[in-house]
Order: sequence, then C-alpha cells, then structure tokens
Amino acid sequence: MATLALPKPVEDYLAAANAHDLDALIATFAPDALVNDARREFRGMRAIRRWLAEELIAAKVTKKIGDVREHYGEVVADVIIDGEFDRTGLPDPVVLTHYFTVRDGRIVRLIIILNESVRS
Repeated sequence: MATLALPKPVEDYLAAANAHDLDALIATFAPDALVNDARREFRGMRAIRRWLAEELIAAKVTKKIGDVREHYGEVVADVIIDGEFDRTGLPDPVVLTHYFTVRDGRIVRLIIILNESVRS
C-alpha cells in the first residue's frame, strides 16, 4: 500500500508502463537520464528507449505499486512486476524496488533492484 503521494512523473511512468505506451514512457525521463536495471546501466534517451521497448513493452510488463517512501529526496517504491518474461530463479510475486530521482518534472535517475528481505 502506498504511504506517500507519488510525484507526477512517477505516476505518469507507471501509467505509461501499464498501458505499454513507449512514447509516454520515454517522455517521463530527462534527456540525460540514467537507468540501472539489475546492474545494467542505460544512459540517455536512445539507450533508455531501447531498454523500455525490449524489456518492458515487448514482455508486456505491468507494474503494481506497493509500499512507497521518501528517502533523502528519492522516491522508493516496492513494485510488483508481472508480464511475459522468464521467471526462472525469481520469487513469486516478483517485487522490484524502484528508486526514482525526479528533477524539474522529469525522472533523472531510476534504479531497479530485486532486493532480498532483511530482518531488522
């Protein structure tokens, strides 16, 4: 359950991802944005567009928002992922932590990690 209101670019990113709308997705990013997905880095619009097309749109990935929190200006969201992708070795459900950095109405950095649960 979300505990923090999402910034508009993050809301727009999630809506576009679930609609499989590549142009709307890419519009949420700054021109020089950085995405790191599972320790793979994508810099700039061309690389991010290719990542979105090949790994989100083609696999019909959907994202359901879970817990959301703010940490030093970043939006940290636990997101349940579904779609047509290889689930070998992945937990069920697949929950990926998304770390969004937003500046001037655009996503400037997105880091996506499959975190392991740690007891505190």
